[in-house]
Amino acid sequence: MSLALVAQGRPRLSAFERLTIFGDPGSLRLLRTEVRSRGMGDAARDGDGILAASARVEGRPVFCYAQDPTFAGGSVGEAHADTIVRVLRLARRAQVPVVGFVESAGARMQEGLEGLSGYGRIFREQVALSGVVPQISVVCGTSAGGGSYAPALTDFVIMTADASMFLTGPGVVSEVMGEDVTREELGGPGVHDRNGVCHFGAPTEADAALLARELLELLPSHSAAAPPRRPASAPPARRPDGGVPSEERKVYDVREVARTLADGGRLLEVSSRWARNVVCAFARIDGLPVGIVANQPRYLGGVLDAEAAQKAARFVRTCNLFGLPLVVLVDTPGFMPGTRQEQAGVIRHGAKLVHAFAEATVPRVTVVLRKAFGGAFIAMNSKELGADLVYAWPRAQVGVMAAQQAVGIIHRRAIEAAPDPKDERERLGHAYADEQLTVGAAVAGGHVDEVIAPSETRDRIAEALGMLANATATRPAPPAGNLPL
Repeated sequence: MSLALVAQGRPRLSAFERLTIFGDPGSLRLLRTEVRSRGMGDAARDGDGILAASARVEGRPVFCYAQDPTFAGGSVGEAHADTIVRVLRLARRAQVPVVGFVESAGARMQEGLEGLSGYGRIFREQVALSGVVPQISVVCGTSAGGGSYAPALTDFVIMTADASMFLTGPGVVSEVMGEDVTREELGGPGVHDRNGVCHFGAPTEADAALLARELLELLPSHSAAAPPRRPASAPPARRPDGGVPSEERKVYDVREVARTLADGGRLLEVSSRWARNVVCAFARIDGLPVGIVANQPRYLGGVLDAEAAQKAARFVRTCNLFGLPLVVLVDTPGFMPGTRQEQAGVIRHGAKLVHAFAEATVPRVTVVLRKAFGGAFIAMNSKELGADLVYAWPRAQVGVMAAQQAVGIIHRRAIEAAPDPKDERERLGHAYADEQLTVGAAVAGGHVDEVIAPSETRDRIAEALGMLANATATRPAPPAGNLPL
């Protein structure tokens, strides 16, 4: 890696510098550098505005490419598209990841349909490669039209602080819609990290290249390979319960719980600013890469809504495709009720989450931290959906509905007729919780396998994943393709 370039901290790098920072030192081998532009007359250039290469990341082979915005805005012409298609086919043949540094004005106007059809060929190869090897897009500048669709077809999108993506640029929007908007307002990171298009943000291109390396270090080279294990490291000293309050309605940051489980306390959170009521993150537990899905009580009380279900479903599917075990931390009052959520398609998106967990074949461990109610208990990797082991902390509550809401339905008339309805509701609520919601009842019914202490959670998860190691090696082939959200 070119540490000198990283140290300079320059926000704008050349295509060659982007690839140099990304690959191991001395590993970069360029491809198709003498291919000439077509349909550009005297403006033709060798390479046609793109650099493609093989490289290594931590010694493992990868293929990569970087579009060059200094030639025709990084636009895609016939030869340009051929180079990307060639790289994608080589990656499929070699079963290694692909990383693309994207900065493109879209299809090249000077080549007419040849440039446009080039995108069609790229899309087809990306889809054929989807779920076979990891595909990562690093968006470094402005990418329009097909230059935004191509990243959206990959597994992960990283955007730099000055990047933007949109189907139609500010000029067209102004002409057609009468809206005056900047490229940042139309498709900058501030837009896409809140709508799920962007998975990770990075301040500079050098940071983005290093982030792509870090992500690849957690993923296997292809879907049939084992995740890359590393020597284990203990998490930093923290409260064993991650600061989870016993009171049902008090908020906390579930990432603190996740950090008590992760080697070195290190999490690589995905889409951290979108659907913040669920946390999706990569980590290592006892050296093994895992995907963590957790309800986040800090936002909306950890309730599941349409966007949270959509975000978690895509993450679960990605982990399953690449053989990463899933660790699920549950603390949710249920699915969000109301007309707004029904209109947003919460049924459809909730079904995506159920489908993702039910089809998953990787090892799966669930821990109920504090509460798990209703359909959200089932949807969050329940035993009924195929979780290998379901643990719960001693004070956890599991049931159809929170006590106060349940008695409001079951005992509505008795509460209304009571001399003090508030006290009666409280009394009935405590009785319902003691009878229906205790973790003991969930264990007796076989819905939870074991009650464990917060302090032993990491060890129990690590033991479970170790016990299930052969399940990863012998699992059936996962469903093909990693569908965009």
